Amino acid sequence: MKLNKNFVIFAACALALAAGCKSQYEELLQSNNVQAKYDAAFEYFNSGKYSKAAQLFESLAMFTQGTEKDDTVNFYWALSNYNMRDYYSAESNLEHFLANYPASPFNEPAQFLRIDCLYRGTLRYELDQTPTYKAITAINEYKLSHLNSPNIAICDRMLEDLEERLDRKAFESAKLYYKMEDYKASRVALKNVLKEDANNIYREDILYYSAMSSYKYAYLSVPQKQKERYMVFIDDYLNFIEEFPESHYRKELDGLYAKVKKL
Repeated sequence: MKLNKNFVIFAACALALAAGCKSQYEELLQSNNVQAKYDAAFEYFNSGKYSKAAQLFESLAMFTQGTEKDDTVNFYWALSNYNMRDYYSAESNLEHFLANYPASPFNEPAQFLRIDCLYRGTLRYELDQTPTYKAITAINEYKLSHLNSPNIAICDRMLEDLEERLDRKAFESAKLYYKMEDYKASRVALKNVLKEDANNIYREDILYYSAMSSYKYAYLSVPQKQKERYMVFIDDYLNFIEEFPESHYRKELDGLYAKVKKL
């Protein structure tokens, strides 16, 4: 196949130009000219080219150590990674920044950005919640240190979401026994959830499954032990309707209670 001569020349020029631009950036990245790199890093940052900005700020960090530019370079290195949505790297940058520049004017925004990174790094309730606990600790520390911050409302929303995740994790883990039809273990596990956190937002569901567990455990028991075990269900039922008289579970539990009373 014959290619148009003009097209070949145009393509060659375009490739040469691209190679020239790349080599110019690479030369700058490897340069020891601190001011040129510093100015270029902010030009890239301000134009939204965060990947190139991050590389330049990273390369600047060793040159500006101990100078007046030091905290600025390290903060914008973290901010570049944050804007790239590389929250893991950004959080690591920010943790280092906060440990080394406690008096920097960037300290407060760095603290908030770090907890935002930690929050974004948390996992679904079914998975390991270690990152959730770490985020909650950092958010509470931020709130104590910045009582009048405009970010407090955002922090509260983060905490609400993370605490709901932990509540659901505890509830769903206990409910697994119910799904496996191990009703004795199910009731114990569900009651333990409320012992550890009486304000679990799934309290109504937990008490419902506790009552259902005690009922099914009694129902499946040998006849000579049923009466005693149904008494446990009655206690669970009465506690439930006292606390949640308008619950959508009420009709089902009322029906089971009526059956037990006839025995």
